[in-house]
Amino acid sequence: MAADNVLFLENMRIGFRNFSGKEGKYNRAGDRNFCVFLDPKLASEMEAEKWNVKYLKPREEGEEPQAYLQVTVGFNPNSRPPKIVMVTSRGKTTLDENMVELLDWAEITMTDMALNPYDWEVNGKTGRKAYVKSLFANIYEDELDRKYIDVPDSAANTLAIEAGGPSDIWGGDLEDLGETHSKKEIGF
Repeated sequence: MAADNVLFLENMRIGFRNFSGKEGKYNRAGDRNFCVFLDPKLASEMEAEKWNVKYLKPREEGEEPQAYLQVTVGFNPNSRPPKIVMVTSRGKTTLDENMVELLDWAEITMTDMALNPYDWEVNGKTGRKAYVKSLFANIYEDELDRKYIDVPDSAANTLAIEAGGPSDIWGGDLEDLGETHSKKEIGF
């Protein structure tokens, strides 16, 4: 289960996703996280290792409580960022801090992840919190996604636009028919 204190989980289902860090009923603004659902055997093993396993109340009578582990997605400037990868039939796309919120709405079929533990103690209580080291999220693709997979993205070759106009791709003044203009004079 764990090697060098890193916990590896494969074929996992996740929920309560907040990769964007939006404030909500159960989340402070800026806190990026998700929950990984655990089977009873894994939950028991993780509890024995002091991971902060929690349980959802059963929805219907006779159901067992669903075990889960909240996982923090930490983009802290003082530490190595997590590796978050979106996987489709076209390949892998590594998501940075600005793109990771795409996973809040993606149809994720399953995930593989490596979690770093953080052992804490507060007011005599102790536990082990989970931080993403790496996460590979497999994305569901429907029949239309697969049908149009090879059609080029028309936006893929457009210029980056900044507040004042196109980004500085020329590296200096623009020359037009022998006249030299600064970018500001011609609207860039």
